[in-house]
Amino acid sequence: MLIKRLLSKRDILVPYFNFRKELSGNIESTLLKEIFQLRYEVYCLECHFLPTEEFKDGLESDEFDECSTHFAAFTMDNQIVGTVRLVQPSSDLNYPFEGHCSIFEDYVMPARETAGEISRLVVRKSHRRRRGDSMEGVSQDFREKGNAASIHPHQGGKKRDGNSPLLLLGLYREMYRYSRKNGIRYWYAAMERSLAKSLDKMGFRFVPIGPQTDYYGPVTPFVVDLDELNNRLHKENKFLAAWFNDEKIPYNVIIRTMIGSFWQMVKKKK
Repeated sequence: MLIKRLLSKRDILVPYFNFRKELSGNIESTLLKEIFQLRYEVYCLECHFLPTEEFKDGLESDEFDECSTHFAAFTMDNQIVGTVRLVQPSSDLNYPFEGHCSIFEDYVMPARETAGEISRLVVRKSHRRRRGDSMEGVSQDFREKGNAASIHPHQGGKKRDGNSPLLLLGLYREMYRYSRKNGIRYWYAAMERSLAKSLDKMGFRFVPIGPQTDYYGPVTPFVVDLDELNNRLHKENKFLAAWFNDEKIPYNVIIRTMIGSFWQMVKKKK
């Protein structure tokens, strides 16, 4: 089954999802309406972060959507199941996190054209595998036990009890590839420390740049350097490094990754 998938045109790690993006400026697109509907479903109806009466059309959007690149994940039958945006505001508009977070006095922000903020990251409830999964699709099992080495090709199949947040990884990969092609080196994000810890296990070392604050729950402003991410992945997980950079993944790297994951599972069971 694995060999068959390797030889097919489907993605080796997320074969049952496809991803699309919408560039800033096309605010009336059909794709954006689907994205705004999903955000309304999660932020307004499910989590009650935002009042439903402010979005009578059932589309959650704000002033940052026009200066964002939007990414979405779809099932093979074209149902939208996840979304995230990368915000790059003009000089007369702050990043979203600056509206509710403060930063350390000694932190120097990089040039605006080299940075964007990860924002409005959500996964549809039907695609969070278990009770206790985060809004972003990270399972409780992965938060407690997972690491980058546990992410391997086998978990791209239909197996539903895997502990790797593949849908989240797919969205991050799309943002990563877009960022590398467009001169974006740094990502900001205001998020819970538990999510930052989970992302660190996948290779994304988010560094806090300010104190924790209360914004629909406790969040901390972070930054990640994509150059450091790329170097770290090439050292710690060559499979993910190749997958993120759209490089051909050698068979020996796939086999080593799977063997390493197998021994990790054996150790956990002891």
